[in-house]
Amino acid sequence: MRHNGFELHSGVLDTQMQAALVAEVLKAVEAAPFYEPRTPWGKPMSARQTSLGPLGWITDANGYRYEPHHPLTGEPWPKMPESLAALWRRYADPDHPPDSCLVNLYRGDAKMGLHQDSDEAFLDAPVLGISLGDTAVFRLGGTARKDPTLTVKLHSGDINVLAGASRRAYHGVDRILPGSSQLVPGGGRINLTMRRARG
Repeated sequence: MRHNGFELHSGVLDTQMQAALVAEVLKAVEAAPFYEPRTPWGKPMSARQTSLGPLGWITDANGYRYEPHHPLTGEPWPKMPESLAALWRRYADPDHPPDSCLVNLYRGDAKMGLHQDSDEAFLDAPVLGISLGDTAVFRLGGTARKDPTLTVKLHSGDINVLAGASRRAYHGVDRILPGSSQLVPGGGRINLTMRRARG
């Protein structure tokens, strides 16, 4: 599927590849645990998060930004697995590597409101998302918050790319469909979002 620069590559990761990615991510999470992020105005977000790679996206009273250390442990984020870098090269950008992979964990009624990815130094660089686990009801709009939106279901093993006109589009996750996958231990959905934040 293609729409204004948005690309959805459905089911490109087979079951074995999905399980291997989940295992790698959960291994990294042992050193960089999921935590509850809060918006600059103090509202807790419903999805839990952590990061991989040199930089991690964080939000707190000081605003939205990328930082080199986990906000709770103070330690550097775990290294981004080569398997993720290979997917980036294949589906996003073969010449410029990502320096951040945000890991969001959705369970229960977790969701993500409509937002733009605008904290990166390279706003023309693509953003690549990998869906693992429960299906997400994803919404994609335009460059203005009130633009019409398109609803797409993201299934486990799907890869999506925001590029071109869609790079600055508003997008979000309305909800997940609990129990639609048994991939993630304990249930839920893991979404991996890779970006060029500064590199």
